[in-house]
Amino acid sequence: MMIILLIWDYFRQGTLVVASKHFHVKDYDKTAASLNEIMKPEWLSKNRRGYYEFIYGGLCLQRQDFEGAEMHYEIAAQYPLRSVNDHVAALVSVANISIRRGNFEKAKAYLQLTEQYKEKVTAKMREVISRLQQELQKESRQ
Repeated sequence: MMIILLIWDYFRQGTLVVASKHFHVKDYDKTAASLNEIMKPEWLSKNRRGYYEFIYGGLCLQRQDFEGAEMHYEIAAQYPLRSVNDHVAALVSVANISIRRGNFEKAKAYLQLTEQYKEKVTAKMREVISRLQQELQKESRQ
């Protein structure tokens, strides 16, 4: 029974803790290797799946894979993350990538989603949101 529980826990938790540690020290190759050990991300628990997608989005961003980063951040925003700030960071990342790719309507929609969390995020995150809104307004005038 214990072996079955260990196997079940492995599929529900994965190697995210290891991947997270590698990501925070900017060892992206080891981060990718740890994330790739997770065969079926859809089997991760709800809390872990969001964090998996969040880390994978950051990894894609570091590798200049903006399409992949956008996709992973979109998925991450659908799951609970560690904090409201992380959730808003996923939304802001999608908005930022959308602006860079010229999809201003999508960026506007994701920035509107951040409005409900405005009082709960850090001042730095509010500043990032404000900057993106200004850039979006500037683009819409052109």
